[in-house]
Amino acid sequence: MSFGDVILLSLSQQSPFAVPDRILLPMTFDVDRLRSDLAVADDLGWIDHLVTQNYQGSWTVLPLRHSAGATHPVMQIYADPSATAFEDAPLLSRMPYIRTVLAAFQCPLQAVRLMRLAPGSVIKEHRDHDLAAEWGTARIHVPITTNDQVTFQVNRRPIAMTPGSAWYLRLADPHSVANRGTSDRVHLVIDCTVNDWLIALLSGLAGPGDSVVPQPTAGAATEL
Repeated sequence: MSFGDVILLSLSQQSPFAVPDRILLPMTFDVDRLRSDLAVADDLGWIDHLVTQNYQGSWTVLPLRHSAGATHPVMQIYADPSATAFEDAPLLSRMPYIRTVLAAFQCPLQAVRLMRLAPGSVIKEHRDHDLAAEWGTARIHVPITTNDQVTFQVNRRPIAMTPGSAWYLRLADPHSVANRGTSDRVHLVIDCTVNDWLIALLSGLAGPGDSVVPQPTAGAATEL
């Protein structure tokens, strides 16, 4: 993979270490099996994303792993940056292949969610608090369903993500999504605590001159 178009913006200015704002990970997953698990959710009540000012249309969530002790659905879909303990949601037990996918990540898992953006919907440009490997938390996206009219941008540069692929995205940077197609876009979204395994993975895939912080430190990000 070429990293000639990778952008290192705000985080690289605040930290002596940086990874690219997007990395295609060396793992692929079975799309049919992902979609089979997703079909379990067809009759469930997806929950509107909490931060309504960040989107137009329909952006909905199902929790698969959440903060320990959270019982209300609204709290289960919230990726609380202050949480230190997490537990699987009951729904995950009905999704055997997604459990296999999660087991491939040899690092502590925080919140795990299915996130659905309906046709004609837009996630406005914003930043997510502390979501950068440099600061200790990495967010991974695994597309399950998408279409060629979906545009996902980080630092105002598009990323073409195919179903079954896995991507690290530095979402403390400005990012936005638009679904101008006629079908849902659904991603499996995995928040990970950075450990030696993940550092080694990202280090091996970063471009020349890029490095991964060996001991990530927390930093302040602006959530818009």
